[in-house]
Amino acid sequence: MATEVLVPVLGESITEATLGEWLKQPGDAVAVDEPIASLETDKVSIEVPSPVAGTMGDHAVKVGDTVEVGAMIATIDAGDGAAKSASAPQPAVTESAAPAPATSAPEAAGDGPAALSPSVRRAVLEHGVDPATIKGSGKDGRITKEDVVAAASKPAPAAAAPAPAAAPSPAASGGRNEERVRMTRLRQTIAKRLKEAQNTAALLTTFNDVDMTAVIEARTKYKDLFEKKHGVRLGFMGFFVKAACMALKDVPSVNASIDGDDIVYHDYADISVAVSSPGGLVVPVIRDADQMSVATVEKTIGDFGRRAKDGALKMEEMKGGTFTISNGGVFGSLMSTPIINPPQSAVLGLHRIEDRAVVVNGQIVVRPMMYLALSYDHRLIDGREAVTFLVALKNAIEDPTRILIDL
Repeated sequence: MATEVLVPVLGESITEATLGEWLKQPGDAVAVDEPIASLETDKVSIEVPSPVAGTMGDHAVKVGDTVEVGAMIATIDAGDGAAKSASAPQPAVTESAAPAPATSAPEAAGDGPAALSPSVRRAVLEHGVDPATIKGSGKDGRITKEDVVAAASKPAPAAAAPAPAAAPSPAASGGRNEERVRMTRLRQTIAKRLKEAQNTAALLTTFNDVDMTAVIEARTKYKDLFEKKHGVRLGFMGFFVKAACMALKDVPSVNASIDGDDIVYHDYADISVAVSSPGGLVVPVIRDADQMSVATVEKTIGDFGRRAKDGALKMEEMKGGTFTISNGGVFGSLMSTPIINPPQSAVLGLHRIEDRAVVVNGQIVVRPMMYLALSYDHRLIDGREAVTFLVALKNAIEDPTRILIDL
């Protein structure tokens, strides 16, 4: 008897998703709660688990199709599907029941009982390794990202030598090729929201710079003790989040939002932090950041970053937020004009730190400087308020003691 696999509840106000990939093919053995497909929503990727153990039946939808909550996407045939692979030379957890060409990494990654998670599949494609040659170290023999990285770091086998035989095609190097790839639902949502922000808000960006000497010295002096006590590295984001929370109290309009003809002021600071994921930029929210210590902020951001790479962030973690901080400096950005994340009214852009000549007490000295950029909705925030916010932030970073005594 076949069991239907239905699209699970995706979250509040989310009624549909796009089928990103099939992790199981018809005929594959499936265990209870084993992921069989990946769905892409407006914000995150969600794995669909099998409701029963058995054998993967027919796919009711194709990759790229839009599916609604509660819709049937596949069937699972009753019975212990693992038994069908018992006669294979290798254990079922490492051998695919339906052989697939080893030359096709995307197909190989989706076959076999030990289906690869989305993060592992991305690592396989990124490093160009054949998952069939990797011995999994995870639970039940599943391949982990670390297994893929380790396999990619090994020297290429001698069998790969015949590759130069395909070289005599110089004409291809001068070809004009194109590739058409459908935008992911996440990328479509990012594009839509950014354009809406430009069309709705009166966007303006104000700049300042900050001397990072004091923060760098504090970080260098205490980073080992900090990591030993709190189990997380001391970075710069902890300082900036706390400094921003202080500045938001001084200039509450930067932490406010427009709702129709009303202005909504918040007496709390829920800070959205922009982090990279394989599908694009996502902004999980640090709730009540103004009540947190620097250590708690650093732990929260580190957790967000790790789970964003694995596609494991939850939708509720990216809802809300009263103010956003985006650190383009990690990619080498010198200066930018970030776009606000509606309904928020402002976003702070951080950039790379570089030594520059500045004048201090009448003397030209070299200091580690960073440009700050505050983009804001001019309908709500005046230029005076934007400058006041940046100056308050600058003062706190250049004298971190202010953060400790809330000055």
